Amino acid sequence: MTAEELKLRLKTFAYRCVNVCEFLPKKRIGKIIEDQLLRSSFSVATNYRAACRAQSQPQFLSKLNIALEEMDESQFWLEVISELELIKKEKLTLLIAEAEELVKILSSSKNTVVKKNKAANNHKS
Repeated sequence: MTAEELKLRLKTFAYRCVNVCEFLPKKRIGKIIEDQLLRSSFSVATNYRAACRAQSQPQFLSKLNIALEEMDESQFWLEVISELELIKKEKLTLLIAEAEELVKILSSSKNTVVKKNKAANNHKS
């Protein structure tokens, strides 16, 4: 998957979270989760985009780490919605699976960068 494809996939994920939020109950819990899910899902997309524009390897890794943390948080909120049955579980299954896959992709990217950094540092010694 290219960086551009992942950018689009993360933006699409955020848009899908907007759709989920439209169906949350208008009670206090729904409003709290809506705010958190919207913030985290859009933060994933914006931080990955920033990572792609990074001017250094440490800056890239920093933004990638933030994107990974926010993706994990988004997955958490989707699971909460499902477990509390604020929306029917079957309506969230595919989006939760997408969140899990995106966590794995971002985590794998992070691990690749860390390994490359360690290899480069070992060659300098």
